[in-house]
Amino acid sequence: MSTESTRTSIQPIILHSGPILEKVSDREFFEFCRLNPDLHIERTSNGDLIIMPPTGGETGRRNFELTGIFRAWVEADGTGIGFDSSTGFTLPNGAKRSPDLAWVSRSRWESLTEDEREEFPPLCPDFVVELRSRTDDVDDLKAKMEEYIENGARLGWLIDPRKKKIYIYRPGTEAVCMDDTETVSGEGVLPGFVLQMKRIW
Repeated sequence: MSTESTRTSIQPIILHSGPILEKVSDREFFEFCRLNPDLHIERTSNGDLIIMPPTGGETGRRNFELTGIFRAWVEADGTGIGFDSSTGFTLPNGAKRSPDLAWVSRSRWESLTEDEREEFPPLCPDFVVELRSRTDDVDDLKAKMEEYIENGARLGWLIDPRKKKIYIYRPGTEAVCMDDTETVSGEGVLPGFVLQMKRIW
């Protein structure tokens, strides 16, 4: 099998089923995702489904490394809750999104009911990370990052390991691209968190 056909076979599947899914409740959609644990499923604000297969080895390794590094900071800081890529959030615009890494301040998390925490929490995380894999379209990821910011995220990172670029997203300003930087910080949103990029590249 050629490399090109292998890449094509793992492209995300987009189902334009808005009118149908409008009849599906949030709980029914949650159950649908729960019954398909091997798939990464998102739902756009227009009701379209985006179905992604499991990640490849390199992306999985990077996700694992990033999550482990961030978890240590979350435990030491104590002001919020961290989430991995298996967590879905219901954004204010109705989209169901699953960032590769997310963080929510403890006060916002504790304001949710137990049922809201058990399903797709109805909020946009304060901090989100999307980690580009080989098959991801960077423009699609940029649009997703802008959606997070528009829905309340205070800081977002789009990490492109292949090109060694990090796009920093903040409310009220244009995204900033950092090329082959050694470190990136959590600024005022995640005080004291500094990611050594050599561990991700």
